[in-house]
Amino acid sequence: MERPVIRVKDLYKIYTIGTNKVRALNGVDFEINRGEFCCIVGTSGSGKSTLLNMMAGLERPTKGEIVIAGEHIEKKNESQLVNFRQAHVGFIFQSYNLMQNLTAIENVAMPLTFQGVGKKERERRAIAMLKMVGLSKYMRHRPGQMSGGQQQRVGIARALVVNPEIVFADEPTGNLDSNTTMEVLQLIQKISKEKNQTMIMVTHDNNLASYGDRIIHIRDGKILKIEEGSNRMRAAGEVKDPSTPQAEPAALGMT
Repeated sequence: MERPVIRVKDLYKIYTIGTNKVRALNGVDFEINRGEFCCIVGTSGSGKSTLLNMMAGLERPTKGEIVIAGEHIEKKNESQLVNFRQAHVGFIFQSYNLMQNLTAIENVAMPLTFQGVGKKERERRAIAMLKMVGLSKYMRHRPGQMSGGQQQRVGIARALVVNPEIVFADEPTGNLDSNTTMEVLQLIQKISKEKNQTMIMVTHDNNLASYGDRIIHIRDGKILKIEEGSNRMRAAGEVKDPSTPQAEPAALGMT
């Protein structure tokens, strides 16, 4: 049986605002296997971005465990988290986050600089990644000379150039039109399968989430249900037989 590459257990994030306590995450449990394309879907304020930030080590949980690639993220200090992210994690952002004064090759090569990779090898690997995402003709272009979809492809290449085990994508198609959105999404899905990398994508769009092998629905800081690629559902962590009628959220104590 394959070991999960990500395991989240009893995860809470509680913010204190004045005299009120806001539960951004309220007891979250799930596992993700290596090579899966997992989508976390929910409306604004559901807790999905908080969950992504927790898994990436960008925010600390109030309580609970986050085990990624066998390591407890919640126990690491800031320096250890930086080293862990450089070794294991790639990021794809909604706003691309490209350096405007750098070419596509230079933007993609940047994470390799932090790993101490030599200039020739950085350029070789950046060129290979840009070819993979279909940007052979735009390698010397700067972001301002490219469309939004092309810039996001540069962002994808940059996330993958370090060959990370896990890629986190926060609303990666949020600034793209519908046609470009489908192209970028299919590209992410294709690369995930070819390279056996685990992709975690946050989105508010149920249609986009349907591309995932595993779809985690989150609302009010709780997991409402988990859909698998075979359309089996797990509600509140319980495995449901596909032939069994699913309980309504209210019947599971979720509102």
